[in-house]
Amino acid sequence: MELENVIKLINAVSESSLTSFSMEDGDTKLSLGADRSDRAAVKETAGADDIVNSDNGNESGLNKSDIKTSDDNVLTVNSPLVGVFYSSASPEADAYVAIGDRVKKGQVIGIVEAMKLMNEIESDYDGVVTDILVDNEQMVEYGQPMFVIKPV
Repeated sequence: MELENVIKLINAVSESSLTSFSMEDGDTKLSLGADRSDRAAVKETAGADDIVNSDNGNESGLNKSDIKTSDDNVLTVNSPLVGVFYSSASPEADAYVAIGDRVKKGQVIGIVEAMKLMNEIESDYDGVVTDILVDNEQMVEYGQPMFVIKPV
């Protein structure tokens, strides 16, 4: 079996929900296994961080994405893929944006890492960032709101 085909099989099994895979091709035997318990645990807890009401310090039990803003004139920037959100290019760097920052359409406002690839998240709108709904290094789902922007 050629190395290229082995790599393709490894990638296919890694991206699937299979926990094990075995095959024989002549004298070649290949067995792959994956522990999916870590992925399931992350998926269950992603977005489940409780927020604290700063007025009285009580836990509200709501996710940040469950909060609805009273202003109908706001737009959200949603995650285009599943991955890990990063607010800056490196741990030492400042965040791309903060609440109150003015952003332009196409400006990089965050990164989502998926399969070891860093995907820049760009603002879809000109406006002012009124809320950031995800924390640095938080798992995000496809379509999950990440930023709230008020158009200017």
